[in-house]
Parts: sequence; structure tokens; C-alpha cells
Amino acid sequence: MFKKYLSKLETVIAFAQSILTPKQFIFLSAVMVGISSAFAVIVLKSFAHWVFSFATYINGILKLSFINSILPIIGILLTVFVVKKVLGGTIEKGTSQILYTVAKKASIIPKKQMYAQIITSSLTVGLGGSAGLESPIVITGAAFGSNYAQRYKLSYKDRTLLIGCGVAAGVAAAFNAPIAGVLFAIEVLLVDVSISAFTPIMIAAATGALVSVIVLDETILLSFKQQQTFDFHNIPFYILLGLFTGFISVYYSRNFARVEHFFGRLKLSSYKKALFGASILAIIIFVFPTLFGEGYESIKTLSESDPGQLLENTLFSSFRNNSWALLIFVGLTMMLKVFATGITLGCGGNGGNFAPSLFLGSYVGFFFSKFLNLTGLTKLPISNFTMVGMAGILSGLFHAPLTAIFLIAEITGGYNLMIPLMIVASISFAISKRFEKHSMDVKSLAAKGHAFTSNKDSNILTTLDTNSIIQTDYLTVSPDENLERLVDLISHSNQVIFAVVDKDKKMVGIVHFNTIREIIFNQYRVKYTLVKEVMIQPIEIITPNDSMETVMNKFENAKVVFLPVVKEGRYYGFISKSVALEAYRTKLKSMTIE
Repeated sequence: MFKKYLSKLETVIAFAQSILTPKQFIFLSAVMVGISSAFAVIVLKSFAHWVFSFATYINGILKLSFINSILPIIGILLTVFVVKKVLGGTIEKGTSQILYTVAKKASIIPKKQMYAQIITSSLTVGLGGSAGLESPIVITGAAFGSNYAQRYKLSYKDRTLLIGCGVAAGVAAAFNAPIAGVLFAIEVLLVDVSISAFTPIMIAAATGALVSVIVLDETILLSFKQQQTFDFHNIPFYILLGLFTGFISVYYSRNFARVEHFFGRLKLSSYKKALFGASILAIIIFVFPTLFGEGYESIKTLSESDPGQLLENTLFSSFRNNSWALLIFVGLTMMLKVFATGITLGCGGNGGNFAPSLFLGSYVGFFFSKFLNLTGLTKLPISNFTMVGMAGILSGLFHAPLTAIFLIAEITGGYNLMIPLMIVASISFAISKRFEKHSMDVKSLAAKGHAFTSNKDSNILTTLDTNSIIQTDYLTVSPDENLERLVDLISHSNQVIFAVVDKDKKMVGIVHFNTIREIIFNQYRVKYTLVKEVMIQPIEIITPNDSMETVMNKFENAKVVFLPVVKEGRYYGFISKSVALEAYRTKLKSMTIE
């Protein structure tokens, strides 16, 4: 029945494509992708919330705190099982994969990503894995956009644009925050879009948020109604919070990478690795139950008037009314979150770091303000600092200050905190950027030489293949022959630069026409001057494995228009700067989203 309706819908869309202009069809496509992404969010969020509510209900009746520890083990093992038996043994994690797909795979995302992320992250996070659903949501939305574009044979530019629409709609639906969805798609993923591309992305984000509001229970969404008045006298403390969240972001990013690297080196089968990691996670959650799942419920609790509720049904429940005990509990949870998330994802679970960044940020903001209040130094509005802290960590980890500012502004229901949000997010971003060149999700790409940043030139150069512009048909000369042959080659070709190679094809130097211009008109000197007497050593040498960014840096350093290429110690060819620039211009034209 479902296939029948889907077939009819596809027929309608195909008919619409035949009668609409390309721009009008893109607008229609943005709506369709937005609806698809929103329903993916609804499925994920509803399942995760249902499992959390069920576990809380059972724990409330039986008073068995270990229930919350058993579920993550089951969830991670089931995730590994599904990946091995249903998804072909592999699954891509993290939003960085979208960047790589746009740049290296022509914005073509496999069909299985339209359901793989939903299934695996539902099992992992829904059953208590300490990660977030937003990264899987983003990948799923991007997959809907890409496959929709493939289905209707749209161009690379339109495929990329619809990927952005899917991403924006996913974030917008997950938080009922359409502005944050648009900014996340542009600030984090599509760093180079024209103003006209905003329109379909905004349409998709608005559609996703609208569907989420209509269908999804509001209690499932992360939102805050209570908010204290902003007092400009607290600006110095917001500056300190920005510094604090910046350094905590660096702490989280580096330790998360260490945990993932540890599990990556383990010589265990996937099931044994999952059981080992999930068992450690179970122990952590047993002691700190707030690390169960996304943790959004505990974020809401922290921002309310009775945060002591966090200690209920824990080993520390007897200290429920002790403010210092609560502060220590929050501080320890804050520092352990990175290990809980790293273990969840490293041992085989699926999820992301978006929700953990919000969780960590709320705990950091609460800890910072509560500590200062308990010392009697000042009286800070704890709920405000709890919410602003989320923007600080999100900005620091993802290097996305605008997304952080507007996301928190939207989920708090107003813009009263805009000034402290701007202060904290910008300072945290600056601190994090100082110590971590790349955002958290891009670090893995950077390690493989595929980093993508907000620098458009670097992004485009990264996508170019050095081998494609190497010219291997250049004529060569021997160092021990005179200039007669070289002059003959110059007169019968357009070549102005020659590699000097020995009998083993090893390059010993280069000769440029300009360096022998005066000599070639003197027959005596041409006959009795050897090539090795006029050859020079190149300032820079390229290898086929060099990235295009490296190649252009070498051109800039050498101040020349030709550079020789050496492969496995032997002369291979030349790269012309004009050819490299032409490849750059062609790629720039194909990648610009209009």
C-alpha cells in the first residue's frame, strides 16, 4: 500500500517537474525534502523519548538503578548486529561525511543512509547510549536531499543545494528552530552559497519546523519557558563563562579523539569491542544516571527551580538538598560526559556530538554560576547561565557561533539573552579555534588530508586531483649533451622548459628557455656548452601525492610558472601554474551554488 502511494507521489512530482521552471521545481523540492527530513526526526525523537520514559517508569516502580545500565549494552550490541547483518558491515558517522560527499563524491549519498541512521541511532541513543540524535538526523536529511535529486536527475549544484535543505530541515525539526537550521546548513556544511540559495534552504527549514510542531509532542523537544531578566552588570561573568566554555570545548574535543583512537586500536571482534565498551559505559551510567541517552531531560531539570531532582534515584539521593553535593555531582558528570559519549560511539554505537555539546554546555553553565553563588562572591541567574553555557560549548566544538547563538535564542523562546549569547559564543569560538584548528567533526577528515573549512579557496583546492593536471609529455634532455639538441627541441615545439635527466630517468636539473636566450644565438657557445653547465636546480619539486593546496603553496614560494614532478625518485612531468589556475576556475564554477 505504501509503495502504491509513493509511486503516485513520484508521478505527481515528475509531472510538476515537466511544467515548472527549474527554480520553481527547486522550491517544490525543498518542501518535499523538508517534510521527509521532519518525519525522520519524528521517528527518531519519539522512539528515544519513549524508551527514556519507559526506563524511568520501570526504575520508579522497581527502584532498580541498574535498569538504565543494562539498556545501553543491549542497544549498542543491537546496533553492531544491524550494521553487520543489514547494512553491509559499515556505516558512516558524523556530519563530516557530508562535507566529504559534497566535495569528493559529487554530492551522491547512498540510499541506505536514508534509513541506516534512523535504525542504528534509535537503537543506540534510544536505549541509553550517551550520544545525540542530531548528527544522524543531519545525515538522514542530507541523504533524502541527495537521493531526491538523483531520482529527478538534477545537477550537482542542485543536489548539493537539496542536501543543504535536508540538513536545515532536520535541525529545524529537531529543535523547532528554523533559523538555526538554516545557519547550521550554511555555517557548518555549505560554507559557500550565494544569497539566492538561501530561499530554498529557508523553505525547507520552515517546512521541517512546521511538520515537527504539528506532529511531534512538544514535551519531546528541547525547549525552555522560564527565563530570568538579563542584567548588564553580569557581563564580566559572561566573559569568564566564554573563556571557561572555550577551554572545556578543547578538553572535550581532545579527549573524545583519544577515546575513539583507543577503541580504533583494539584488536577485538566488533561484538567483543561493543560488549567491552558498553560494559564500561554501563558502570558510568550506574553511578551517574544523568548520562543516560541524550540527557535533554536533565538539561531541563538544571534550568528549573529545583535542580536537586537530578540526585533522585541515584547513589547520592541522600544528598538531594545539599547544594555542594549537587555541585560536585554536576562537575563530575560534566567531566565524564566526553568519556561516556566517546565510549558509546567508539565501541560500535551510532550517534553524534550535537546533543552532548548542549548537555555539557548546560552543566558547565550551571556549575560556573552555582559555584560563584555558593562562594558568596555574587548572585548570578543560574538558569540564564545554564542556557548560555550551551551556546558556548556548541560554538567551541563545532566552530559555529551563529548556529549556537540563534539555536539557544530560539529554544528559549525569545531573544532576551542575545547579548550574553553573543559574548559567550564568540569568546568560546576564539579560544577553541586558537587550540584546535578544525572543528570536532572535521578533525577526522583533516587527519586524512581532506579537511574542509570556511576558507573557500582551501575547500576548492582540496577537491582537485593533482594527477589530473600533471603534463607528462614534456621532452627531456641529457646533462652531458651540448645545447644543439636543446635548441632543436625549442625550435620544433612550444615547450619552454626542459627536465634534465640521466640514463636512469632521475632528474638532475631543469633548463628554461629564458636562461639560455642569449646563448642560442651564438653557434660556438651552442656547440661547446653542455646542458649541465646551464641547468639549474628547481626551488620546489612536486610529487603526485601532494595536495593541490600544497602545489599552489609551492608555486607561491618558488615564484615560477612551471614546477617539475618527481614520482618514486624519477622525473614524471611538469605542472603549469596556468593549467592549475584553470582547473581551479572550472571547479569554482561547478561548485558555486546559486
